[in-house]
Amino acid sequence: MANVTIDNVIKRYGAAQVMHGVSVDIKDGEFVVLVGPSGCGKSTLLRMLAGLEEVSEGTISIGGRVVNDVLPKERDIAMVFQSYALYPHKTVSQNIGFPLLMAKRSKAEIAEKVKSAAEILDLTKYLDRYPKELSGGQRQRVAMGRAIVRDPQVFLFDEPLSNLDAKLRVTMRIEIKELHQRLGTTIVYVTHDQVEAMTMADKIVVMRDGRVEQIGSPLDLYDNPVNTFVAGFIGSPSMNFVHGKIASIGGSRVFQSDSGLNLPLPQTRAVEGQTVTFGVRPECVRVGEGGVEMEIVAVEPTGSETQIFARSGSDLIDALVKERISARPGSKLGFVFDPEDVHLFDSKTGQHI
Repeated sequence: MANVTIDNVIKRYGAAQVMHGVSVDIKDGEFVVLVGPSGCGKSTLLRMLAGLEEVSEGTISIGGRVVNDVLPKERDIAMVFQSYALYPHKTVSQNIGFPLLMAKRSKAEIAEKVKSAAEILDLTKYLDRYPKELSGGQRQRVAMGRAIVRDPQVFLFDEPLSNLDAKLRVTMRIEIKELHQRLGTTIVYVTHDQVEAMTMADKIVVMRDGRVEQIGSPLDLYDNPVNTFVAGFIGSPSMNFVHGKIASIGGSRVFQSDSGLNLPLPQTRAVEGQTVTFGVRPECVRVGEGGVEMEIVAVEPTGSETQIFARSGSDLIDALVKERISARPGSKLGFVFDPEDVHLFDSKTGQHI
């Protein structure tokens, strides 16, 4: 096991700079998820950590050793890719043990480590099968087993669940988390799925355009986003955003949207007349009397919850409620906003106020 330090890393492809001074500290045994939209640089950063891409500037250290010029095979890391990349002509046992065979380990050691990895991943009864005889989840577990037998300091996962169906992704999330708890090895995990990030990570690194937007625990990012990008990216369904300004009505300060919707304000440094973005999560919006009346656009029942989309002028609000709502599109409901659940962002910079 080892700590990982990414210090002011810059990546250029010719004249194009795609990483802009990225710094991340990863503690020994920590499960860190790099998350962001496609093209944000998360996979490039992982590949630099693995030694598959050169670092243009800055340093990457594993276990206190700078590895910028160290070959991938000498970094003591193991990587699991989006593609299983299994040898179709080799059995599960042979696929898992292949890295040890290439390292010229003894047959006894290979057999022992393959058996141990198979027990951890519940693959013992599949050791004599070929990849074509396995399900997608079982193939991904074989790829993980191939990484485990190397007993690395750091595991690197590059969107390993992207090719799986929704139900299997949930199962594999649990299995990877259990694997981390069992082995205690440092894990750096890349995904564009914020649900994966929220449910698996000890720490999340949110990236955009080759920069780090915010680093923190899942709930810290959920409760205290630094800007509209993090607020909109973390959380499912996404946070509601309404554009407007601070106004005064009857001696009380309110948020007034561009279409004239008046909503309650939290304690804020924002001044009257300042243009701001009002943010509230769908699960924090309640339906009830005394709320702001809005017209229903769509109702999506899921059984345990009901998602309601409502509009007032150009302002669209998404509410996620536990109640089973029978309202139909075109009817009106009252929506209640608790000021304590409201986030305000500067309209120009996007930064939290």
